[in-house]
Amino acid sequence: MRHSAYDISKRAFDFVLAAVGLVVLSPVMLLTALAVKLSSPGPVLYRGRRSGRWGVPFQIYKYRSMVAEAEQLGGTTTGDSDARITRIGHFLRKYKLDELPQLLNVLRGEMSFVGPRPEVEEYTSQFTEEERQILSVRPGITDLSSLKFHDLQSHVGSEDPDKVFREQILPQKNALRLQYVNQRSFLGDLSIILRTCYTLVHRSLRRSH
Repeated sequence: MRHSAYDISKRAFDFVLAAVGLVVLSPVMLLTALAVKLSSPGPVLYRGRRSGRWGVPFQIYKYRSMVAEAEQLGGTTTGDSDARITRIGHFLRKYKLDELPQLLNVLRGEMSFVGPRPEVEEYTSQFTEEERQILSVRPGITDLSSLKFHDLQSHVGSEDPDKVFREQILPQKNALRLQYVNQRSFLGDLSIILRTCYTLVHRSLRRSH
């Protein structure tokens, strides 16, 4: 099978890095969980249904950054001034701390560190035949589209974020996801990880001034 050696090495890399990350970051994760629990009523973790590899659904883990039952109060895309985002949620999203529980998804083999960001079934069910290639690989924590739209809330605005995402952002994200699927390599994955780290550090330093 094409990419079989790459897939094996990628999975081994993911498993080891996720296991180490969970151990090293456990104090940060515990403090974050405590902050979420104390800041607003509701569960610590958000479990969202997403389309995984080959379209098989799975639950993505995030620290809850919105009010409880937020999905029943509005759309799936959050804009700049979405009232559903909690006070601590704004902080978690700004520094991507809400994504840390996805290390569990990586450890379980549902996700990879690098791969197309998983979407809700509402969108994947409408993929074209070409776009369905996106589902041939494990979804990831970061990818090319994450780098381009690293501050998605500002891109979608607040007037009608679902419509802006669906009509303007999603086609661009899918094009970048397809580019990744067709050109993926171990060195390419390392490059995306390093670029993601640089983006996070650069944004953090810029916002601290």
